[in-house]
Amino acid sequence: MELIHLNLDQLHPAKLNARKKGGKEVGDLLPSIKSIGLLQPLLVRPNADGYEIVAGQRRYHALARLAQEGGAEPVPCIVMADNDDARAIEASLAENTARLPMEEIDQFKAFAALASNNVSVSDIAARFGVTERLVQQRLAIANIIDPILNAYRREEVRADTLRALTLATKRQQREWWKMLNDEEQYAPQGHQLKQWLFGGQQIPVANALFEEELYEGAAIADLFGEDRYFDNTETFWRLQNEAIAKLKEDYLADGWKEVEILDIGQHFANWDHRKASKEDGGRVYIRIAHDGEVSVHEGYITDREAKRRETGDKQPGDTAAKPELTQPMQRYLDAHRHAAVRLELLSSPGLVLRIATAQIIAGSRLWTVEAEDERTDGESAAASLAANPASQKFEEERQAIAELLGIDFKDGSICGGPAYQRPAVETVFARLVELDDEAVNRIFAFVVAETLPRTSFLTEALGQLLTTDMGKYWSPDDAFFELWRDKEAINAAVKQIAGKAAADANVAATAKVQKQIVRDCLDGKRKAKVENWLPDYMAFPMTGYTKRGGIDAIELGKAAKAALRSV
Repeated sequence: MELIHLNLDQLHPAKLNARKKGGKEVGDLLPSIKSIGLLQPLLVRPNADGYEIVAGQRRYHALARLAQEGGAEPVPCIVMADNDDARAIEASLAENTARLPMEEIDQFKAFAALASNNVSVSDIAARFGVTERLVQQRLAIANIIDPILNAYRREEVRADTLRALTLATKRQQREWWKMLNDEEQYAPQGHQLKQWLFGGQQIPVANALFEEELYEGAAIADLFGEDRYFDNTETFWRLQNEAIAKLKEDYLADGWKEVEILDIGQHFANWDHRKASKEDGGRVYIRIAHDGEVSVHEGYITDREAKRRETGDKQPGDTAAKPELTQPMQRYLDAHRHAAVRLELLSSPGLVLRIATAQIIAGSRLWTVEAEDERTDGESAAASLAANPASQKFEEERQAIAELLGIDFKDGSICGGPAYQRPAVETVFARLVELDDEAVNRIFAFVVAETLPRTSFLTEALGQLLTTDMGKYWSPDDAFFELWRDKEAINAAVKQIAGKAAADANVAATAKVQKQIVRDCLDGKRKAKVENWLPDYMAFPMTGYTKRGGIDAIELGKAAKAALRSV
């Protein structure tokens, strides 16, 4: 390398530079360079057009802007060897990680470019002072197909959805992208996307009783979580069932007289059992969760057995008598009893309400409902949602519902969560039977609301039916203005709140300037044309400010409006 001085017209930014956006945001550099000059040389290398800037793009743009104000001194530059791509990318990335944050996609691509030059994950991590896991995460995201990455760059794909897609094959990514762009299909997002990728069932590797080497498929790592998942549930259950059968044999060989394997998803009702030693005829219960987790409950007898022992009907150590009915006979009787009971249930709306509520909360082996994911993208958006009075009141109601049921919901939500954390359906149902209809209806309304899917036909339809006024719960805040970036839409909003003259006068202004006009109108610093202004995005049905479309809630709102015309 050598240090030389070059004129600005000899320099141009390199296409290779890791930063693709943000390079012209130089307001923080101008005062320093103007007063004391350039302290750190640019990193460049020669090419057919002069010299391309490998590192120092923002310094170059700052110097170019100062040159417009009059005069430009030669720029100190360190010249790198030609055709040194890996080091060039490394130099660009090393500089940018310590300065203005690059756009995420550029970071992902930069790490991928280094990896393609045979730089190992550990070497990349060591050079830039980050963890290997962080490097692996970025490489995984860089492996997502370009149409999805570009949509994420345009903020059309959520961050949690992008992370979930790192678990997808290229074929699954293309299939999901096709669904996303098909108005007649639903493309799952976030947690639901994981369910779709794994065929509706996520089986963590940690839940396997068998050695992982026996599994012939692949274990897919979730680089943004702690778990890895089996890619084929059928293969998993075959091996898991074999391991469970072996576990039962081991207990029997160890002297336990009876080992009962519960149905998948069946809860072990420990309150209906009492502890009993192996010598006292205690049995082993093996519980299997829907996600494959196996838990063993050693040394229990039923409460009924214990009471018989206490009254002398059964002596300690006695073995269980042979069942009166065979399993096929029991299933036959159960089928007929079930048919009669469910018909009778149709005429008992009070019990229907309680059963539905209990199963929504605790789950069922036939269906399970999850609470909607309340997370948002970014700290400012999360803080905005937390400050929303509707969110705060809903959280207060959640705590009241938990107290009403007398149950400690460990994961924070009334509905959903891992199977082992859900309360038993027996517990919930028994509590609901004790409560009056008014209390049960209150609980039922909450669990239906907690499981209402975000960005859905139902949300948009309810907003229209209930004529929801967003002004009661929300006003434009910093997070809204931070996330709002479309100049055409913002200018239309300026026209709406400040008038046509203000919009026309600022049509060429930056989005920041135009948003400030809206803020000034809201703060009373500027006369507003409308009082209590809310953006059209907060109406039911939602409307936008441009004709470009691409907003899911608008399309769902149109569908809801059409469906509700006859109501």
